[in-house]
Amino acid sequence: MQAVVLAAGEGTRLRPLTEDKPKALVEVDGRPILSHCFDRLIELDADELLVVVGYKKERIIDYYGDEYEGVPITYTHQREPKGLAHALLTVEEQVDDDFMLILGDNIFEANLADVVNRQREDRADAAFLVEEVPWEEASRYGVCDTNDYGEITEVIEKPDDPPTNLVMTGFYTFTPAIFHACHLVQPSDRGEYELSDAIDLLIQSGRTIDAIRMDGWRIDVGYPEDREEAERRLQEGYEVDDEAEEASAASE
Repeated sequence: MQAVVLAAGEGTRLRPLTEDKPKALVEVDGRPILSHCFDRLIELDADELLVVVGYKKERIIDYYGDEYEGVPITYTHQREPKGLAHALLTVEEQVDDDFMLILGDNIFEANLADVVNRQREDRADAAFLVEEVPWEEASRYGVCDTNDYGEITEVIEKPDDPPTNLVMTGFYTFTPAIFHACHLVQPSDRGEYELSDAIDLLIQSGRTIDAIRMDGWRIDVGYPEDREEAERRLQEGYEVDDEAEEASAASE
């Protein structure tokens, strides 16, 4: 399955870390955020990485070249920061079947495979990893509502008064039908072409979108404190792995 990585962001809230590099190259635990994303996608058997670049795009292209761990990389250019739906359309000609989509400023240690497996079951037109967050934080994200079958019935981008605290996490699977919906999207009040609006168009057209509850954690690295929290969690995970290895060696 192909994997699309949206990595065009400037990361103004991460300055000064992003003064000379794009947001996706900010290091978390000694490695760029984008490398963490690539690792997760390769674990999911991605056979091509379609990377949407924008701000200081040459830095990303020079850093990774045309492959990562043997998986080919194709770059597309979002020339203006007009939103996620606009960014996604830059890869339309490269995508030929169902695909994964990850936001390139997220660190995941979670059940992404459950989302991919649900897409492969052919029961859904899309599947999203979702999580419950504190109500006061919900307005930072795309908020979604679900029915009794676990299907997403509505998505609202960064609402002032969130109807639920269930939010999209930045990992999705789609069929190519999402591109038609992106073409129909009109600019939001923020002046951007929102992916959430394209998703709502899919829902209105009768498409089925399944919500997969997150098991694990993810950090949306938007602020310096988010970067610090992601590093803390990753290092805690490494410490647990080291302890497990030592216990295994002692029992042999």
